[in-house]
Amino acid sequence: MPESPPASPAAAPAPPDARRGASPAADASRERIIAAATALFADHGYDGTSTRRIAAEAGLNMATVAYHVGGKPDLYREVMLRAHLAEQRVLADALGTFRTLAPTDPAAAVTGLLDRYLDFCLDQPHIPALWMRRWLADAAEFEDLEGSYARPLIESVRDTVAGALAALPDGAAAPADIEMTVWTVLWTTHGFCRSVVRAEVPRFRAHLRGLVLRDLGLGTPAANARERG
Repeated sequence: MPESPPASPAAAPAPPDARRGASPAADASRERIIAAATALFADHGYDGTSTRRIAAEAGLNMATVAYHVGGKPDLYREVMLRAHLAEQRVLADALGTFRTLAPTDPAAAVTGLLDRYLDFCLDQPHIPALWMRRWLADAAEFEDLEGSYARPLIESVRDTVAGALAALPDGAAAPADIEMTVWTVLWTTHGFCRSVVRAEVPRFRAHLRGLVLRDLGLGTPAANARERG
């Protein structure tokens, strides 16, 4: 089945407290600015993007940009907040499904969680791109974002998977370093979604599943399918 085309950054919903009472025209201008900034920050980084370029991409003047979103730092924080909230929503739902399935079929629970995250990154490629820019020291002055956004999500996945595996019968799983496994998924998935081999989704999905199942001591997809059969 062919992959769906990536969603536009403009599709990300605004946080619930965003400018209540603003007119539809003002909201539309603000969303245009944020969509333009999201794409530019993802492609060129915060440090490589000027407010003038954001205004030009949005088809507005710089005064209008400043009026609707403030300065470039305010705009960057808004972009990263929206990226975080989108990722948080997907992971919360995916972890709920994981908790339901893990007691009876831990391998299927793990592969389902992996699939949800990979599909999310494929559908919203600007989000992996924003974080990869940060890994290259882009926007280094916003050093709080990893602790506020990335770290809590990583710890949530780590703790949920660790708790589920610990509850299995002895010998059913033999994980090594679950947090490093989570980081490995993050690094490889983000890199793949920004790579020139992005068309190889089925191959990468199968590889990622096998890698994580082996790392968690849950066998391989083929072996688990044979056991269930």
